[in-house]
Amino acid sequence: MTRPTGDLFADGGETGRLMARLNWADTPLGPVDGWPQSLRAAVRMVLSSRYPMLLLWGERFTQLYNDAYSALIGDKHPDALGGDVRITLAEGWDVLAPLIDEAMATGVASWVPALQLLLDRAGYREEAYFSVSHAPARDDEGCTVGVLTVCSEVTEQVVGERRLRLLRELSVGGDGRTVDVESTCVRLAEAIGGHPLDVPFAAIYLRDGALLRRVACVGGEPVAAALPATLSTGQEHGWGLAAAAGGTTTEVAGVERWLTLPAGPWGDPVGTALALPLPSAEAGQPLGVLLVGVSPSRGLDEAYRSFHALLAQQVAVAVRNSQAYEEERRRAETLAELDRVKTGFFTNVSHEFRTPLTLMLGPLADALNDNEHPLPAAQRERVDTAWRNATRLLTLVNSLLTFSSLEAGQAHSQAREVDLAGLTAELSSVFRAAVERAGLRLEVDCPPLPRPVRVDPVNWERIVTNLLSNALKYTFVGRIRVALAADDEEIRLTVADTGIGIAEEDLPRLFERFHRVQGARSRSHEGTGIGLALVRELARLEGGDVRVESRIGTGTTFTVTLPWSATGRTAGPVAEVDGVGGAARATAQEAIGWLADPARAGASAPAGQPARAYGGEDASRHARILVADDNADMRAYLARLLGEQGWRVQTVGDGRQALEAIRRERPDLVLTDVMMPEVDGFELVRRLRRQAATRTLPVVVLSARAGGDASVEGLDLGADDYVVKPFAAAELIARIRATLHGARSRGDRRDDSTPDAHGGTTDARGGAPGRQDVPAGPPSGDAVATEVPPPAPDEARHPAPQRPAAVDEGWTYPSQPTSAAAMRRDVRASLEGLDVDPDTVADLLLAASEAVNNAVEHAQRPTRPEVRVRLRVADGTVRITVRDFGTWRDRRPAMDRGRGATLMNAYGDVRLMSTAEGTTVTIERRLPPPP
Repeated sequence: MTRPTGDLFADGGETGRLMARLNWADTPLGPVDGWPQSLRAAVRMVLSSRYPMLLLWGERFTQLYNDAYSALIGDKHPDALGGDVRITLAEGWDVLAPLIDEAMATGVASWVPALQLLLDRAGYREEAYFSVSHAPARDDEGCTVGVLTVCSEVTEQVVGERRLRLLRELSVGGDGRTVDVESTCVRLAEAIGGHPLDVPFAAIYLRDGALLRRVACVGGEPVAAALPATLSTGQEHGWGLAAAAGGTTTEVAGVERWLTLPAGPWGDPVGTALALPLPSAEAGQPLGVLLVGVSPSRGLDEAYRSFHALLAQQVAVAVRNSQAYEEERRRAETLAELDRVKTGFFTNVSHEFRTPLTLMLGPLADALNDNEHPLPAAQRERVDTAWRNATRLLTLVNSLLTFSSLEAGQAHSQAREVDLAGLTAELSSVFRAAVERAGLRLEVDCPPLPRPVRVDPVNWERIVTNLLSNALKYTFVGRIRVALAADDEEIRLTVADTGIGIAEEDLPRLFERFHRVQGARSRSHEGTGIGLALVRELARLEGGDVRVESRIGTGTTFTVTLPWSATGRTAGPVAEVDGVGGAARATAQEAIGWLADPARAGASAPAGQPARAYGGEDASRHARILVADDNADMRAYLARLLGEQGWRVQTVGDGRQALEAIRRERPDLVLTDVMMPEVDGFELVRRLRRQAATRTLPVVVLSARAGGDASVEGLDLGADDYVVKPFAAAELIARIRATLHGARSRGDRRDDSTPDAHGGTTDARGGAPGRQDVPAGPPSGDAVATEVPPPAPDEARHPAPQRPAAVDEGWTYPSQPTSAAAMRRDVRASLEGLDVDPDTVADLLLAASEAVNNAVEHAQRPTRPEVRVRLRVADGTVRITVRDFGTWRDRRPAMDRGRGATLMNAYGDVRLMSTAEGTTVTIERRLPPPP
């Protein structure tokens, strides 16, 4: 019994319904009722499957397929039903025919993965890929009469893997490690050129100021000829480059108008291109543009657009990396050049230093050794101090010269045969006095070596001297051991100590030049930071090396190794070793300066006779001054200099000792160095200002750290003055005297002022009402007090309703940079008698300092080389007026810190009036009402 025709296609979905309505009588298969059972069975199998299946039956390869297959052939459905496959897939038949013929001829099924097939299913000649199997289809008698095709489209997988491969090649080829950016772009273009199926042509444009410049392209000569080499970023072009340079991806149609370029698997002409911005770190400012051709065999769908976006991003990353690498390379070359210039500078300066040092050391040594005309004791002490420090300076110059020669590759080893054990023991013995004075033991174990050794004795002296000096500097208890040993491979010099040790994280950088371990306890803060770096360089120059082992709290061991092969070099002419030991003796003498007896260093020096006093008569002649400095010679010099002014001087070696001395007995003034071990000068000022008992103690900072930043840091912490080394004795004395006067004046106003009958104040020393004079300072830069006239008689009889001024003072300063410090001291002294918040005082001082600095720096051709400052406090308002007497000029860039106006406006209301006679700046600050 034959089932109705409709039942054959009932389970075939939409395609089955189309097949049921089709007039099969007009096809080579004839009416459905006449179909053999084998054909019916095959059709039911195809229609019931959800996998794409195609049945070709008969000599004309009539097509019967299911819904899944209809989706694969796109626009060819439903016309393909019942038609000849050779017509339906005519564009790809040359690929399919051999597979179908083989299946029908052999009766054996075939399987082809990722078969490339040309399809015209969406209006263009498409590149498609299918995994396909062809199996024979047999009739009721078992004869092969057709082919059953099972297939799946893998176009997205094949194309996607191909595009990922390109992106991966770009990431590897554009790592930035090329000579320059253009070379990187050429490599990127070459990588893109290897994938013409996805990118038929490409060009990379980079921004060059207001221009776009093509740096690389791929696609052949026609592409290079059709694309512009440069164009303005604002100049629109048919390729959409200007829009892309502004950050907009642009699709360019009609490419064949300018460029005829066959592309894709079938050689079809490129018709579309994309101009994509290359993103940069700055939004809206692309690095350039990537122009790419679109394959004529692939539709420009979302996946293709996403690929192009990733392509542009990958190119941009590679270009940015290359730019960063090139910038870093240029920076490294610049630094290397600066290093070479610096090395040459150090070398030249070091040579230039030697001549004046020779002329200093020679006469000083002659004066000290002159037995016919011996120096008096006081003069001998001064000359001896000068000779010791000139010798130290010569040692520093020699170290810099040696290090500069090593850096420049110009240093050489003058090797000669020496008794290395004897030389090492002799150099170590030079430090014995210093080591024993520090309360340490020096152990020297240098037995004779089994073979002759050839080294440069001067280099060896520097190695031993630097290691011993370093050990003494950081060892406070225990011992220092110097040992020389050898085996069949090498000679080993070991310098071990029981000092503070070095943290493990600091060991890798220990031999870097200028590196210093921060916060390490030491006997002195002095040093250049090149000692250990010099040890390593000299050891390597001799053919060896140096290593270090250390543990915190246990000690440190330095080991210098010299292979026998290095010490067996051809020696220079045998000669006596001259000059060896001088550097060691100078370094040992310097180390003794670190070891001043604490009891002796902290003792008060008696006041000397003021025969050489600088300046006029001093009302504070018997003031007590505490000096803190880690250099013994500087302590002795300051004690002698200040003692000659009639002041009593006590000296200590660091900030910790200074704090202890102040707790025992408060001095009248502290004179402190900045760079000291344990507690440095800035930390000393910070601690003094935090304690109520020492908050007003005058502090003068003395330092070799020159520059505005260093002085601002000290003054911001609360120091009264900052003096830079080297200084003139007269300047230092004048600054100390002015600071003592200011402190005494502040104390008088606090302790000796009493209310008068009119509500004003009368100074206990006889000062007039309504006036507070600040004593005149020395002519080196302190203020000259300007009297404020008393009120007129009419004003006194008929006072205004407002309160009398709490402060009304004026000062005149010389037009020089140090005037700002003097102004701060005077204004602070005047405000301390009032109940003004300390933060407000600090704000006003900072704003006023900027005003004074501006007056000094801007006043051009002043009629008076001075700056006038007036302070008035009345009715809850503080007003500071700063006036100069010159015409306005712009500040030089080197002097402009770029913050003056900002600071003044941040801390007060500022008004400026400039005339031909000068400029006046007024700073006002409203004080909060009293509680």
